[in-house]
Amino acid sequence: MKLKSFYLPRWSLLLLPALLTLLAAGCANFSDSVETPNPMAQPTPDSTSKPGHIARLIIGDSIEITFSGLPDPLESQNPTIKEDGTIILPDIGRVVAVGKTTGELEDAIHDLYVPKIYTHLTVTVKTSNDRVYFVKGEVKQPGRLIYTGDISVSKAITSAGDFTDFASRSDVMLIRADGKRYKLNINRIIDGEDQDPPVYPGDQIVVGRRIF
Repeated sequence: MKLKSFYLPRWSLLLLPALLTLLAAGCANFSDSVETPNPMAQPTPDSTSKPGHIARLIIGDSIEITFSGLPDPLESQNPTIKEDGTIILPDIGRVVAVGKTTGELEDAIHDLYVPKIYTHLTVTVKTSNDRVYFVKGEVKQPGRLIYTGDISVSKAITSAGDFTDFASRSDVMLIRADGKRYKLNINRIIDGEDQDPPVYPGDQIVVGRRIF
């Protein structure tokens, strides 16, 4: 079987270098337009830091919910907003709280109770000033920690009892309250090769497990 030869016109060979140059420039422009995630960057300030804006609830907020206007008093509730952004209340179950103002949460709870369960009900939601962050995975004391001021990822891990024997120090995930995720290597941070990112209220730090 004979193989057919394929020839490019001479003029196309002359244009090839120019086309390659344009392609390289386009790739460079594309790469320049992609923002490199920076764990040191402060997340978008929450609404409490902007005058005229209303504070919104975040993961870890402790809230107090009281009920009035009923013939028989309904016990007040003191839930903490879970990592999925919800709280659980009697009779109505799970309610999305994260991202709402206290007033919006009051309306949401009211509408779930009235008129399905109660005819008249007044709901009042208050929140404490406590802010929290979470350290999970391969640390000795995982859980919810009170945010008391400036703290870095490595210090937050220490506050959670430090690494377990099975922890992977090169597989640490920082998850901001706004959902942005950053993979960190604590060994590089300790050696001074990488910066130690700050932790903010609502953040989660997840320490992975070593394979071997």
